[in-house]
Amino acid sequence: MREVQSKLKPRIYVCHTYYHVYVTFLKELSLPREEQGKAELVLSTMSINFESLKDRVESTGLFSKVHMFEEKRDVFFPELTKWKKGTGGFLGNLYCRIRFTKLYARLEAPFVPVDFREYRDIYVYCDSDPIGYYLNQNRIYYHALEDGLNCLKNFDAARYDNRGHFGLKAFLSRYLNLIFVQNGYGKYCLDMEVNDISAISHPCPRYIERPRQDLVNRLDARDKNLILQAFIRDKESLEKQLADSSQVVDKILILTDPLCTLDVRERIFRDIIRMYEQEGTIFLKPHPRDELDYRKLFPEYPQFDATVPMEMLGFFPGVRFKKVVGVLTEMKGISFADEVVRLGADFMDAYEDPLIHRQNEQI
Repeated sequence: MREVQSKLKPRIYVCHTYYHVYVTFLKELSLPREEQGKAELVLSTMSINFESLKDRVESTGLFSKVHMFEEKRDVFFPELTKWKKGTGGFLGNLYCRIRFTKLYARLEAPFVPVDFREYRDIYVYCDSDPIGYYLNQNRIYYHALEDGLNCLKNFDAARYDNRGHFGLKAFLSRYLNLIFVQNGYGKYCLDMEVNDISAISHPCPRYIERPRQDLVNRLDARDKNLILQAFIRDKESLEKQLADSSQVVDKILILTDPLCTLDVRERIFRDIIRMYEQEGTIFLKPHPRDELDYRKLFPEYPQFDATVPMEMLGFFPGVRFKKVVGVLTEMKGISFADEVVRLGADFMDAYEDPLIHRQNEQI
């Protein structure tokens, strides 16, 4: 057994967003220097366009290989349609879900870019995505990681997606592998890293706490430069933008979210700008998955590159905002503002059906 383990590659990470890649950098940079540069990275194109990130990550030397993964949603496979619909009764729906789970993993297999059996440790963000089905149905053990900072505090997707007989569904997933329940309830999920267990109303026994701020606090100047090398497409322009902004005394940074339909989203952020524009100069930081064209619709406001995780603004000395405002974005990781404001669910109630964003209250 030890001989087999010694032949395995050390680590591989499956990332679906820029933020996932950022956290992966934090994790790898927390290791001793002699352990760095050996892990591999998988970038799933299912949810986001990583543009030239692969090349920039490779240029840092922190990962031995970077793979692209053309991960496919269930709607890509017409064979899954009848099994996704169900029959209307509990047992009939359960039978359809069992068939869906097994078939989905089989259909996804040709798109998987590596043989995950060759790795000692597999780390997966968003195991709710197809990769979670694939790993569990192929009996491959992995470690899950929280999708976003404290995201389970605001949206416990496993319990929401499986509300009604949750205990039975979790048992069928965790012990029998007949269906798949994400976020720590898959049979082959060894554990799941979360930022703060105390913030989660219904923690899974497999959750382990790994505060992300602790990883940030370990970074030295060399580490920060490696992260910036990977994420900043035009460092000179960003540095000039930040230098120009330093001349502004009262700066208000508004973080966007991929909320609602595009027309309602535009109205939301016009309203937020009106709420805070009397307090200082408005800056915008679009969310990486926000498809609203802020440069076209809000050309009068300075904007930061959407692909840069907001936490990285704190890597630049002298960057300080009077206030950072978000709607549903978790604000705990912000260290470059005098005040942070998370408008939250009460604010969103005026723009859409509260049931859409108050998922945890429906569990």
